[in-house]
Amino acid sequence: MSRIYDCADETARKDGIADAASAVRRGDLVVLPTDTVYGIGTDAFSPTAVSRLLATKGRGREMPPPVLVGSMRAATALIDDLGNHGRDLMEEFWPGPLTLVCSATPSLSWDLGDTKGTVGVRMPMDPIALELLKEVGPMAVSSANKSGQPSATRVEEAIEQLGDEDVAVYLDGGETESRVSSTIVDLTYAVPRVLRAGAISIEQLRSVCGTVIGELRRGRTKPKPEDAEADGKAEEPAEAGPAATETEQETPKAGRTPEGDES
Repeated sequence: MSRIYDCADETARKDGIADAASAVRRGDLVVLPTDTVYGIGTDAFSPTAVSRLLATKGRGREMPPPVLVGSMRAATALIDDLGNHGRDLMEEFWPGPLTLVCSATPSLSWDLGDTKGTVGVRMPMDPIALELLKEVGPMAVSSANKSGQPSATRVEEAIEQLGDEDVAVYLDGGETESRVSSTIVDLTYAVPRVLRAGAISIEQLRSVCGTVIGELRRGRTKPKPEDAEADGKAEEPAEAGPAATETEQETPKAGRTPEGDES
């Protein structure tokens, strides 16, 4: 049976984050708010836990989840090469709705799925998410919805889709502020490429990087029946498009394309 914590109450928030941290360390699944939509996450370094996350979502290894971090230092430990502009982008837009796809540090003992040696990393601008991430370290996080369904902007929507059997803890942070997904930028090329348009515009990116190759359009944007999110370099089949929703936001599948959702 899942445990639900109303984080508007200080005592419940403290207890909830402690319970969620313990759950993540055990390899269990937790649902948490982000600055886009609710995410479902677990220990990024537990292959068993990541497999459970993908199974709960209803997706395969070809759609690996992105990784959320609580600090830039934590992110750089996961990344082998930030490219020419990675640090500048982090300093300008983190914490916030920008996912960076980079070459992963080869020595890391994890298995996020078929990542082709890359990792999608993001530092969300949500106090509850950041508090949990700073407590447990990097988490594999996808949007808190069944694959192909609208992402959740309220914890009740996540509970309706995910139930109370597979998720140990739900952290209720109220309704999320945005339905717009994070922008995904691939830094594994010489020139940064936008894999999916989102909350950070290409004009904003160019103000930092100079040259940025625009979004590769690989599909249509999903209709709105109360849209979605969560983040990384592979997840659900990428829906690119200026208003792509977070249900599509994970770690690009072949190491190059945004395919999925995220937190």
